[in-house]
Amino acid sequence: MALTEANDLAAPPAQAGRVARLRGSLRSWLNSEHGAAQRMAGMAFAIRVASAGVTFLSQIALARWMGGFDFGIYVAVWTWLVLAGDTVHLGVPLIAQRFIPEYTHHNQLDALRGFLIGSRWITFGLATAFALIGAGAIFALTPWLDPHAVLPFYLACVSLPFFTISLMCDGLARSYNWIALALGPHTLLRPVVLFALMALAYAAGYPINAATTMIALTIAIWSMALLQLVLVDRRLKSVVPPGPRQYEVRRWFATALPIILVWSFYTMLCYADVLVLQLFRPPQEVGHYYAAVKTLMLVGFIHFSVSAAVAHRFTALHVAGDRAELAAFVAKSVRWTFWPSLAATLVMLAIGKPMLWLFGPDFVAGYVFMLILSVGLLARAAVGPAERLLNMLGQQRICAAVYAAALALNVAFCVALIPAYGGTGAAFATSAAIVLESALLFVVARRRLNLHTFFLGRSRA
Repeated sequence: MALTEANDLAAPPAQAGRVARLRGSLRSWLNSEHGAAQRMAGMAFAIRVASAGVTFLSQIALARWMGGFDFGIYVAVWTWLVLAGDTVHLGVPLIAQRFIPEYTHHNQLDALRGFLIGSRWITFGLATAFALIGAGAIFALTPWLDPHAVLPFYLACVSLPFFTISLMCDGLARSYNWIALALGPHTLLRPVVLFALMALAYAAGYPINAATTMIALTIAIWSMALLQLVLVDRRLKSVVPPGPRQYEVRRWFATALPIILVWSFYTMLCYADVLVLQLFRPPQEVGHYYAAVKTLMLVGFIHFSVSAAVAHRFTALHVAGDRAELAAFVAKSVRWTFWPSLAATLVMLAIGKPMLWLFGPDFVAGYVFMLILSVGLLARAAVGPAERLLNMLGQQRICAAVYAAALALNVAFCVALIPAYGGTGAAFATSAAIVLESALLFVVARRRLNLHTFFLGRSRA
């Protein structure tokens, strides 16, 4: 230690100056908007990668334990649960990153407190009402449903309210840069709990089928949502002082409804291929297709991670009127998305066949699906978080129109191609729709906001 200190004291002035500049640069990066966004994106990506690892291992185990038929049923029920959970909240979780920075910037604490409390009750109430309606629909449609799918669908209804409240807590925490609290419980801990419960069921000799898996998933969703709710509430109490509340419900929904149109179209665009595929193809092929999508999901996580980190900063820079900084920040967020996505795509395609084989030898047939889907994922990465930019800057309606057009193309191609070409047709339809979506988002951002959202070229302030 003494020798080290002596060497430091004896360091030449030039070296000391370089060290000081390095420390200054590091301090500047830590305190800058871009540095904070990069750290958030990095943390979000790390959580997503860890979640992907756990989810991937659990999906492999489930596919081998259940077999193709039950795994296909589970995939179909899970897809419907995610589709419902991402839309029944009517966009309230999606506007947290818009209203919380705005209320905070203008010191509107009454409205801020009202949103923090009211948004959670509204979300839970909407999801509960939809779950009851869904249970009634399942009861009415039972004669036409596969008997093995009835109980899993009922369990999905039981899970829905807490699935949705977790999304609301995610939006609240993300608005305060608590990215670990936003994503950790439902993206990382939930699949860990699910995997642990299924491993215990397998060791105890319980039948590993779609119903057993949905029971374990329901327990995981409820427990992690309650944990996240308690932790978010505790953190909020430390940053927002108590006081009167103002509930601007009409204004919230006036903003949320156009955004939920965008999000609904986006969610349906993500799952339309699986939903249409299950109508025309056996559960085994649905399972193969889903395994290919899950194997390639690391690429999509990069886009998600950057979007999670920058959305509320778009709003903050826009409210502050810093046009030049906004343009520069948009350009950087696009580059943060595309280049890592390109690298991840090349890696995933290189190891795709061995990873699919882990699900079972017959799952390797899904590699062609990965090749086709990767084209669409790279097209989306090439424009970065353009959809979040448009939504945060008041372009919700035109953004909804973009996703409606992409969804229409996807569904049309799926219906036309899947009966003849199966999963290959589904992959082609999805990639074509994402390419159209990305091109339209670029054009809209350029013409409406004069912001450049392609990974090549520069924005104009």
